[in-house]
Formats: sequence, structure tokens, C-alpha cells
Amino acid sequence: MATEADNTTTDKPAGKISDPFNMRDESPTRQVGLRMTIVARLQRNNFDRKVAALNVTRSQWAMIAIVARYPGSTQRTIAEYLEMSEASAGRLIDRLCADGLLERRDRRDDRRARAVYLTEQAKPLLDQLGVIASESEKRMFAGFSDEEVTQLLDFMTRIYENVSRG
Repeated sequence: MATEADNTTTDKPAGKISDPFNMRDESPTRQVGLRMTIVARLQRNNFDRKVAALNVTRSQWAMIAIVARYPGSTQRTIAEYLEMSEASAGRLIDRLCADGLLERRDRRDDRRARAVYLTEQAKPLLDQLGVIASESEKRMFAGFSDEEVTQLLDFMTRIYENVSRG
């Protein structure tokens, strides 16, 4: 006796939607907004899976990347870059200092503030994260010309500026 379940196909992976972008009844602006959300989540999840073997969390690699880009920043500045509370940034910095990846140093210009720097121990990890990021970017932008990526960057910058105004 055939059941309704017998008539379903098993070609699709379990738990995966065949076309998450099937939004034709939505306006183009709504479609773009939803797609940006989905793509950002997919990219984060893929990157998280790849860096899991390095025993580093998303928060940790984001902190390491910011400190590498802006060495000598204060905890307050780092928190602003990461859009997190200063207390949360402080706890994360404490953790990474305890792990030997970051260090705090006194500042000559302000005795109350301390500057945060990468340690030598963090540099190989940062290099590995960079390789993973480059591979992810290569995959994400496969089939795009340099001009198309530049145009997309311009569009995303304009979107960011609009959104950041609140």
C-alpha cells in the first residue's frame, strides 16, 4: 500500500531548503535584504566550521583580527570596532591574554589606559585565519570580475552608510 511518504523524493539533503531565495513575491529591495542576511549567515557558519580545528571562536578570531589591524588600541576602541560592550571586550581580551595571544601594555600618553597588542604566539594563528579567509573569499567571489567586485563593494558601502545612520 503506497503512502504519501512513498511519493516524496529523497534527492534533497535533509534539513536543507532547495531554494532559500525563492522570494519572487517579495519586492526587489526585500529580496536583497533577505539574501544579504542569508549569505552573511552562511559565510559565518562556513568560516566557523573551518576555524573550529584551530580551537578559536568567532569572537576570539574577530578580536585577534582587530588587534592585528589596529595594534596598540585601547579596550574601549576595540569594543567600538567589534560593536560590543567594553566589559565584554575586556573579558575577551583577558581570556586571550591568559592564552598568550594578546598582551596589554602601559601607554605613555595615558597612564589609565592600556594598549593591546598581538603576541608572537598569535602570529601563526593569524596567518592560518588569513589563509582560511582568503579561501572563503575566493569561493564566494568565484565567477566575478574585479570590476564586479569593486562595484559590489561600492554598493555595500552605500548600504552600510544608510544603515549605520540609524
